[in-house]
Amino acid sequence: MRRSISTAFVLFVLLLFGGIVSAQPKQTAPMSPAQRFAGEKLVYEGKVSRLKISISVAELTFSSRTNEQGELIIQTEAVSKGTLLRLFRFSFLQQYESFVDPDFRITRTLKHDVQKQRVRDSEAVFDYNDLKVTYVETDPKTPTRPPRRIASEIPAKMNDMVSAIYFLRAQEIKVGMRFDVPVSDSGLVYNVPVVVAARERQKTAIGEKWCFRIEPEIFGKDRLIEQKGKMTLWLADDAFLTPVRSVINSELGKIEVKIRSAMPPSR
Repeated sequence: MRRSISTAFVLFVLLLFGGIVSAQPKQTAPMSPAQRFAGEKLVYEGKVSRLKISISVAELTFSSRTNEQGELIIQTEAVSKGTLLRLFRFSFLQQYESFVDPDFRITRTLKHDVQKQRVRDSEAVFDYNDLKVTYVETDPKTPTRPPRRIASEIPAKMNDMVSAIYFLRAQEIKVGMRFDVPVSDSGLVYNVPVVVAARERQKTAIGEKWCFRIEPEIFGKDRLIEQKGKMTLWLADDAFLTPVRSVINSELGKIEVKIRSAMPPSR
């Protein structure tokens, strides 16, 4: 299945996909996803630049809580704003709800995706007994339309695009690390090479930070996006490895996402 790039998808994937690694959890103070991240809220602004013109096009919000089963539930929203709405009359809304078990495995992903008049609802269920993900997508505007179904084999531990960055943030990363990472999106499984390329300073809305520069290879043949491009993500070298900035250069131009505010996890 060939994947093409779109403004809504890119803005959403920038922060979610950039920091995925398959490292082992820290041994010094093991914590479940719920213990580590519950109560956190992160807010970002997305901008598109082309021909030396930069416009604000989206706001992204990530918030987390726990359920009675001890799972971490990550709620993610990307919504169009500003110039994108006024000048181009293009709107989108993407909402994810990701369920992560105490072993940092994604168990279920719910998605609500609106692009102008197009609406899609979907659910991905991850079965670690049969090592399979089952994805079902429906069109709520056309209830008689048959659902789209995809099933794929998965490894013993899996991420969706949202849970992956939270898994990374629980690791002890170092410059020079290289990983091949399995990530599932829309029922398909992708293997993505990731490099921790450097440690450098970034000026952000939450202060000047030393950051790890992460370079995931999401572009190219048989990759998540089958086009030419490059993506870079910066994670603050702090207690939470907070994502602070992401840049993608593609055929559409340059897309940049920067942090606006951060509420740390509850303790």
